[in-house]
Amino acid sequence: MFVEGNYNFYIVALSVVIAILASYSALNVVGKISHASGKTKLFWLVAGSFVMGSGVWSMHFVGMLAFHLHVSVKYDIGLTVLSLLASMITSFIAFCITMPIDIKRYRIALSGLVMGVGIVSMHYIGMEAMIMNVELTYDFTMWLVSAGVAFIASYGALFLFLRFRNQSGSSWLKLCSAIIMGIAICGMHYTGMAAAEFQHHGDMVMNHEQSIDFFLLYGVTVTIFIILLVSWAAQYFDRHVLEKMAYQDSITGLPNRNEMNRFFDTKLSTESIGVLFLDLDQFKAINDTLGHHIGDLLVQEVGARLQQFIRSDLQVYRIGGDEFLIIVEDCDQTQAEQLAEEILITLKNAFRIEGNELYVTGSIGISIGPVNQADRSVLLKTADTAMYKAKSLGKNQYCVYNDGMGVKEVRRMEIEKDLQLALENEQFYIVYQPKWNVKSNSLYGFEALIRWKHPRLGIISPGEFIPVAEETGLIVPITRWVLENACNQCNAWHEKGLTQPVSVNLSTRLFQTSSLVEMIQDVLGIMKLDPSLLELEITESMVLFDINDVVQQLHRIRSLGVRISMDDFGTGYSSIGLLDRIPIDALKLDRLFTEDINTPKKHAIINAIVLMAEDLNLDVIAEGVENHDHIEQLTQLGCHVMQGYFYGKPMKVEEIKDWINNHNTTIVTSSI
Repeated sequence: MFVEGNYNFYIVALSVVIAILASYSALNVVGKISHASGKTKLFWLVAGSFVMGSGVWSMHFVGMLAFHLHVSVKYDIGLTVLSLLASMITSFIAFCITMPIDIKRYRIALSGLVMGVGIVSMHYIGMEAMIMNVELTYDFTMWLVSAGVAFIASYGALFLFLRFRNQSGSSWLKLCSAIIMGIAICGMHYTGMAAAEFQHHGDMVMNHEQSIDFFLLYGVTVTIFIILLVSWAAQYFDRHVLEKMAYQDSITGLPNRNEMNRFFDTKLSTESIGVLFLDLDQFKAINDTLGHHIGDLLVQEVGARLQQFIRSDLQVYRIGGDEFLIIVEDCDQTQAEQLAEEILITLKNAFRIEGNELYVTGSIGISIGPVNQADRSVLLKTADTAMYKAKSLGKNQYCVYNDGMGVKEVRRMEIEKDLQLALENEQFYIVYQPKWNVKSNSLYGFEALIRWKHPRLGIISPGEFIPVAEETGLIVPITRWVLENACNQCNAWHEKGLTQPVSVNLSTRLFQTSSLVEMIQDVLGIMKLDPSLLELEITESMVLFDINDVVQQLHRIRSLGVRISMDDFGTGYSSIGLLDRIPIDALKLDRLFTEDINTPKKHAIINAIVLMAEDLNLDVIAEGVENHDHIEQLTQLGCHVMQGYFYGKPMKVEEIKDWINNHNTTIVTSSI
């Protein structure tokens, strides 16, 4: 004899609502998986699987509470927990399958199949958990229908959700997918219950009072509460923790580039703002010498000082490295310049970090204009251009963008773009400037200087393209090209009886590679040049880098038989304290010493350098020699090797022959 059951309509309605809400919460949480990464992705995956799995489970057992069988029913704890795990695990697998943003149709079908299997498994394991004095069997046709409902509805819900998961917030499309998923769960449950047949024994006592399993009631209540708690926690995590991670800089606590973009999105195109682009001047040197930990602490301290300027119409952003952006609403040029001055003054005060007293300055570029979509990038780019202009003017100052800077920036971009082609298309050529020894009245050597003849821009000076080459790394192949051509030319001169060496400038950037010594050795071997005929000129700025490594490389270069000279000595970064460590053969006095050589102070400085060089057994070469007066005074001070226009401008190879013939390797001046 079969036992007929009935349902409490209100509890059935509650089960449907639970199924839809659980589906919506789960799909909303899981929708964030494809946009997350690392541990965040795992968090959303686990949270979504828990909400989905426990939601399906809760709906099932709320439905069971709504079903009154007129017999005493208890539930096996182990099977009940197993049904919950089955639902969660299959939800986890289904959501893992659908993680990619660009998902194929077959993956959706597979995910729907897994989700359907989870719903069916949870339901029928939950049915097996029923402990009652009734024999439970199933109508096979209805069982198949219940399974089909679960599979089809699961696929439809996932397809709709994945198709529109990038829609924001609580869109109706996401709600539709949750409703379909809820129908899948409820449809499967109540179809499965219709497939169930309860048959009692003849001696069984019927219970017409509704029997409630309080363990099940409490379990479902706690589970629903946990679902709500997890959903709330996930939303809180998304809105507060993840948003903070996405829009706030982790070192300074200032808004980051993402927050800056969001600021621009909220502003009207008619509004005019001031943009101040701040870059620290000595930051790289501090990072290289004291380490990135101290660098991060310095950035943190700078951020703290900049926070004092924040107000309702002014915000400070850290946009990367040692770069900060200050945006001021309704700002004119006068206000922007005043703010820039205040910021520079604030940065001048010493930073005391872990026992280090650090002094840094900043360079600020200012740009003012509207904030519409088209002009946003222009504002940032022009502020960046003005900042680099401030650096080129000597740093520790601000510069307001003007159209002239824009022209220079376009030219610089064209130079950068064409630099590689210049090497490939043989647009570079070398000129040679003679160096003269006035004591022996004879040729001392030549300096090889690179030039670039651009097909459209004409002759581009090294002062313009060498910094670009250093920044892009092209300085390495360019230097090798110069070395090969200079060594080849030196060989050609040597065969004609001209035994003076040729010198080539080395960029500091080359010391940062691991192949400088090998490159020089390789070029000497290929060109078969006597190493004593090659001289390499370095600059004082190398002291900013790993001096021990630089010294080691210089020792290896000199061991090849190559001479080393220090170019532009006495300008930029003083290396006097390191002269006893740096392996060099000569000092080249910068032309600044020659320009106003008549002053007593310059006399004293040059004389001191010459005496110091004599004690260190170094030659001294004076640059910028242009007249008899320069020669006479330098000779009196003890400097006998000179280079400048008086002896010859930088010349092409074909001009060198005429120069030698005209001077007959000897220059006789009235001053000597």
